[in-house]
Amino acid sequence: MNSIERFYATIERRPVDRPACWLGMPTPSAVPQLCEYFGVKTLDELKATCGDDFYAIEVPYKSPTCSALYAAFDWYLNGSNVDPEHRTLTAEGFFAKFQTVEEAEAANFPWPDPELYIDPAECRRLVDEAPEGKVILGMVWAAHFQDFCAAFGMENALMNMIVAPELVHYVNDKIMAFYMKALRIFLDATKDKMHAILIGDDMGSQLDLMISPEMVKEFVIPGAKQLIDLAHSYGVKVIYHSCGSIVRIIPMLIEAGVDAIHPIQALAAGMDAESLKEKFGDKVSFCGGVDTQDLLPNGTPEDVRAEVIRLRKLFPTGLIISPSHEAIQSDVPPANIKTMFDEAQMIY
Repeated sequence: MNSIERFYATIERRPVDRPACWLGMPTPSAVPQLCEYFGVKTLDELKATCGDDFYAIEVPYKSPTCSALYAAFDWYLNGSNVDPEHRTLTAEGFFAKFQTVEEAEAANFPWPDPELYIDPAECRRLVDEAPEGKVILGMVWAAHFQDFCAAFGMENALMNMIVAPELVHYVNDKIMAFYMKALRIFLDATKDKMHAILIGDDMGSQLDLMISPEMVKEFVIPGAKQLIDLAHSYGVKVIYHSCGSIVRIIPMLIEAGVDAIHPIQALAAGMDAESLKEKFGDKVSFCGGVDTQDLLPNGTPEDVRAEVIRLRKLFPTGLIISPSHEAIQSDVPPANIKTMFDEAQMIY
């Protein structure tokens, strides 16, 4: 099997020669030591040397105030939300003081138009740079829950979900209109070349959900389903990301149509691989599972090897082997990453 065939078989839970594997997106601070260890100079060379089945690209977005789709909304009208290193969901945003939809509409927030800031030619160029035979994964994110939390400030947003839900829906609908248009532009530009996208919202803590399942169903799932349905209309698979313990809403994500759930935060409550396989293994695929909270930073290569073997026995298919967070940190020894890939790529 090549990488693309292996991906489709894994995500559709058909037999595979070995699992599909994804390195994720290492943080900038982690890249130099990984490149040095593997004897390469660039991240692309690193992925090729590891045997990564994926080639991930960010949706190219450049406005006068930011250069990332996930930071498109300047909730403070001073540029402070456009720096990924200093973004916050907790500071009071533009909509913090409003109590009604009428007040929010009258304030005329400058909603960005993605058509002005996404260049289809640049989308095609990035996709055309992908190595032949690799799974092209569009990093769309479209984290509308996190965005409306930032729009109000998280405390205000959580309160408004109870006392002023119509106001939250108004802001969320505006955010979703932006992401739906952005995704359509991206998929039109890369038609018949994109294999999968990654979208998602962090809704889990280490122990449980941040909000109730009922609130997830009302405020998060409808937007997710819009994005999923649009991607599927282009024949594109959807990997849905949420950190933390999200076991209680996995049935909702399955019903919404996700093809795989990322990242199996292995040490979060209820997110152990055995439990997920037993409850959902015949209904949805997963991506992740190799613990990045303790195992990868603190374990030995033999510990990592044993865990990959265990995961492969639990999931003979239906699991993309990957770290349990897409952003590998600099505290992860490169030898552990090499071992993860070496063992995952063994043909038993």
